[in-house]
Amino acid sequence: MGNDAEQQRLAEAHANRAAWKKWGPYLSERQWGTVREDYSDNGDAWNYFTHDQARSRAYRWGEDGLGGISDDHQLLCFALALWNGCDPILKERAFGLANSEGNHGEDVKEYYFYLDSTPTHSYMKYLYKYPHAAYPYTDLVETNRARGRNEPEYELLDTGVFDDKRYFDIFVEYAKAAPDDMLVQISIFNRGAHAAPLHLLPTLWFRNTWSYAEGGPKPLVESVLPSRQATIHAHHSGAPPQEPLGDYYLYCDADVPLLFTENETNNARLFGTANASPYTKDGIHEFILRGDAAAVNPARRGTKAACHYQLNIGGGESQVVRLRLTCRSPDAAFAPFDDFDAVFAQRLREADDFYRSITPLTVRDDPDRANVMRQALAGMLWSKQYFYYDLDLWLEEHGAGSKLSQRERRRVRNSEWAHMFNDDIISMPDKWEYPWYAAWDLAFHMIPLGIVDPDFAKQQLDLMLRNDYLHPNGQLPAYEWNFSDVNPPVHAWATMQLYVLDKERRDGRGDIEFLKYAFSKLLVNFTWWVNRKDRTGANVFEGGFLGLDNIGVFDRSSPLPTGGYLDQADGTAWMVFFSQQMLRIAVELALHEPLYEEFVEKFFQHTLLIAGALDRVGEHEDEAWDEEDGFFYDVLRLPDGRAMRLKVRSIVGLLPLAAVAVFEEDILARLPNFRARARLFLERHGDLAANTHLPQQPGVVNRRMLATVNEQKMRRILARMLDEAEFFGPHGIRALSRFHLEHPYVFNHAGQEHRVSYVPGESDTGMFGGNSNWRGPVWMPINFLLYYSLVRLYAYFGEDFKIECPTGSGKMMTLLEVTKELGDRLTRIFLRDADGRRPSNGAEHVLWQDEHWRDLILFHEYFHGDTGAGIGASHQTGWTGCVAQIVRMNAVMSKDLLLMPGAEAAALRAIRLSAN
Repeated sequence: MGNDAEQQRLAEAHANRAAWKKWGPYLSERQWGTVREDYSDNGDAWNYFTHDQARSRAYRWGEDGLGGISDDHQLLCFALALWNGCDPILKERAFGLANSEGNHGEDVKEYYFYLDSTPTHSYMKYLYKYPHAAYPYTDLVETNRARGRNEPEYELLDTGVFDDKRYFDIFVEYAKAAPDDMLVQISIFNRGAHAAPLHLLPTLWFRNTWSYAEGGPKPLVESVLPSRQATIHAHHSGAPPQEPLGDYYLYCDADVPLLFTENETNNARLFGTANASPYTKDGIHEFILRGDAAAVNPARRGTKAACHYQLNIGGGESQVVRLRLTCRSPDAAFAPFDDFDAVFAQRLREADDFYRSITPLTVRDDPDRANVMRQALAGMLWSKQYFYYDLDLWLEEHGAGSKLSQRERRRVRNSEWAHMFNDDIISMPDKWEYPWYAAWDLAFHMIPLGIVDPDFAKQQLDLMLRNDYLHPNGQLPAYEWNFSDVNPPVHAWATMQLYVLDKERRDGRGDIEFLKYAFSKLLVNFTWWVNRKDRTGANVFEGGFLGLDNIGVFDRSSPLPTGGYLDQADGTAWMVFFSQQMLRIAVELALHEPLYEEFVEKFFQHTLLIAGALDRVGEHEDEAWDEEDGFFYDVLRLPDGRAMRLKVRSIVGLLPLAAVAVFEEDILARLPNFRARARLFLERHGDLAANTHLPQQPGVVNRRMLATVNEQKMRRILARMLDEAEFFGPHGIRALSRFHLEHPYVFNHAGQEHRVSYVPGESDTGMFGGNSNWRGPVWMPINFLLYYSLVRLYAYFGEDFKIECPTGSGKMMTLLEVTKELGDRLTRIFLRDADGRRPSNGAEHVLWQDEHWRDLILFHEYFHGDTGAGIGASHQTGWTGCVAQIVRMNAVMSKDLLLMPGAEAAALRAIRLSAN
């Protein structure tokens, strides 16, 4: 394979000619404390299955590990285990605080970094930082638990265990010689000045399937004797309908001791009952830490095995350990490590070639910017996870299954989702804090993932629409804690964005079959929204918290303390947005098949009717638009019929800007029936035209635009959005206006005060677990939507539309210049400033001064509204990975590109051409 080797592997995988994606980083970082493993009576997943139990208790639905890999059904797993001679337990998985332990909710307390990956995982690189001293488990729990919500979190660096560089940098690299042949290189660097011991235990084990009726026969790992180096044989025969994995061999580069046990629960330790076998999941832990020789099997067989490297690494020195996991069995002709270094070097060159091919030249010329982009995409690719969840079976095990009578059934979480059967590799928000999929997160993930692997991205969007995911009533599943929660309807937008991206990659040949399938299922989902969330039939929508938890006056997922209900400005804006994206899809399909022209008409009408409901003609006290403030607000409707606006200036009021659809003139000319019927509709409903922007008005190169608000209202909303005293922070658009720092919104009811204040950093409330905060920080997904809407607005208005940016500065900008300014502010979160600081890394000096930390980037859940410091889940590259696309777009967007026909495709084409 030449410079396009990774593209060839992607093509082979897509055509099912070679299973290059069979193995990948599909292990979770945390399986304990998840809903799947929760069999409690009260639904308290965190306390039912704890971190302390995880080393001794076999999982039911998945596995976790450090820097690990597995096959795509997670039958056989490989990961690291470590012991520094001081820790109270073997380090087999990342530690963090349960939801009740952290002063801001759950929080991983480890330093690990996803440094590199190709889309087929032909090359991957991961870094784990492991202290020489005992890991401070108790200190982290007790100190964080004692801190209040207005205090900072107590981090691992704060404990002092990394002082004087007394730690190991442990790099794990994988390179595939073939789809079923993985080379593993573990490089350990002692960053301290003095020698330190390390027990390194690369571990191979089978997920425990055999303890359950559907799991098939018990697999086996055993020692291969005689052998030139320590070798483990793993055999999995399977049983219908389960496919056998077959035989794999793990070769070590030295004749090190091999330790064997079973991946079965230590009932004696946890529950005081008998064990199924003398050898349990924690057997290797007991052998290493307690010296208990009886804890491992002297017959050198079981379902879990580790290679025991005992290292002593001098100060400032390093050692390398090599392993090979392959289907190739031992024979005289096979020398596992003869070609090892050559294959590794080749895969790394191919990874570099691949990223060079998708990175614009101006970005490649800026190594820091290129590093941000590559690590963002690496984090996206590492965050794939095998997700197994048979809801019907899980509910049966909870006494809530369909085989029981209504009287016998217990009320259990997700009881109404018994149809779901998840057995797939899925893109996760964060494999420790959110080791489960979330529908609206996943939609954002697919835009950056579409850069590197469009086929995987399309498959993921289709997955959520399949019959074993989508509810029969049409609802998309939200997330495992409550599949019935309502996420913003962004799936249609992601589908169309990915289609455009993929169409340009395919030289203008769009994947119409992908679009048709998605449209057919999204029609059902759209109907669910219209039937379930439009309470009065007036095109004004509710949706509960809609993903924007902890942003409003009330918990929108619960009954209001006032009684009554909310007309949600964001719920209605999201539905305009949904309808517009369905319109865009319908237009594209109608250009290929006239049958779809009727759907163009349908969604044109829906869009206007819903947009009109946001801002009815005339002066009304019970509509979302506030003419005096020039902003959209939620409306509280009380049981006595009164209504009032809840005047919280939040991104709820900015979302109508995202609902923008721009069409080239020739497209509408090719849909004459729609144009005629649209004209008649507007004649009958002229009032809808008063406050929306209709496609009757030509823009640049005669483009047509359908937008929720007209130009006058658009300018008023933009003036607030671009005001640095309100939304426009130094690192992007804040979720709540900074106006509420000194002017909190207060609502009193029945002697109780409900208050919304600007909180730029960590949440000051326990609502939604305490680690989610839309009351001031910068969130990448909403910024990304607004960034794209600004691109479209410029493509319509061109150079004639200018607005003051920042508001009050006296500096007038075109919307293209505003877009680039927003993109620059968002990317500055991760880039080194003049002093070498990355805002995302916060104030900790080690993270920007130390050569072994300063180029390591974490992609947090959200970012401090004033400083840009990363907050929330520290590895949520998920939607924060959208910054990779912003880096690319900002590098190539220009007036000439966006003012020519096919602006969006032209911009994408420019990225491709500039990269090549």
